Amino acid sequence: MTHPYAGLTPDSVMDAVESLGYKCNAHILELNSYENRVYQLGIENHEPIIAKFYRNNRWTDEQIIEEHYFTQELLDNEITAIPPLKIKNKTLHLYNEFRFSLYHRRGGRAPELDDPNNLEVLGRYIGRIHQVGKSQPFKYRPEISAHEYGHVARQFLLDNQFIFPDILEAYSTISSNLLDAIDEILKEPVESIRLHGDCHMGNVLWRDDIPHFVDFDDARSGPAIQDLWMMLSGERESQSEQMRHILKGYQDFTDFDFRQLALIEVLRTLRIMHHSAWIAKRWDDPAFPRAFPFFNTSRYWSAHVLELKEQWAKLSEPSIQIYV
Repeated sequence: MTHPYAGLTPDSVMDAVESLGYKCNAHILELNSYENRVYQLGIENHEPIIAKFYRNNRWTDEQIIEEHYFTQELLDNEITAIPPLKIKNKTLHLYNEFRFSLYHRRGGRAPELDDPNNLEVLGRYIGRIHQVGKSQPFKYRPEISAHEYGHVARQFLLDNQFIFPDILEAYSTISSNLLDAIDEILKEPVESIRLHGDCHMGNVLWRDDIPHFVDFDDARSGPAIQDLWMMLSGERESQSEQMRHILKGYQDFTDFDFRQLALIEVLRTLRIMHHSAWIAKRWDDPAFPRAFPFFNTSRYWSAHVLELKEQWAKLSEPSIQIYV
């Protein structure tokens, strides 16, 4: 099977960029990205730029452009997102069969989250993102849902026989039980807003004492807690203290529904299930076996089932308690 980026050679990457009026100097560096392909290119008499080539058949043009609009809307509100460059009055371009966008290169380091002040600053900026996110809904981009992230993910793994026979029954049982419990929890209505969607430390660059948010490729609608819980680490007590500082900054700019704290383990479980199915769906792309050599082994699936069992226990525990 031909993988989706088989035709994306260094020459075609440079040709695509040059089709927009730039002159490449033949310096090209592939950056760490799996779902899409992202390159840093040297440009004559210009600072390097970043080119992002989108995976076909994932997002529609309308969905990609809506993500671009959201990041520009954030920047217009002086929030440190990085929108694509508008060239010839467009942000999404086509070269041969590949859709792509260009970005300014922006550097930074990983935030130091052991500093409570940094957590509060991070909370303030996410609060500002959500303040803008609440102003209108996405029209084209979907919601984070148990159906897609849980049920569809589970069924894909089962239908395509990724789960090893010796743990098939264990996986089928625990995943079914988890989704039944999650479906019941999610019957309670929750406010859905525009989100970053994948707001973990790999997508936050710290520069000039403030966070800069990158890679809105997973932007969706969903509960505000989705953009907060991935900042947490350590034991329950540590997570409670971290969230306290994050929400202290967050609430400087927008309200937070504390009932959403009960969704942290729900969202974590869905992310775990979705992640395994995501790798499985991309397994024919050579970048994935290289990046995840441990995937699709007996050891991997045994650990996955164990992780799901741990999530089953966490779903029955009270949510973390925060006193801001």
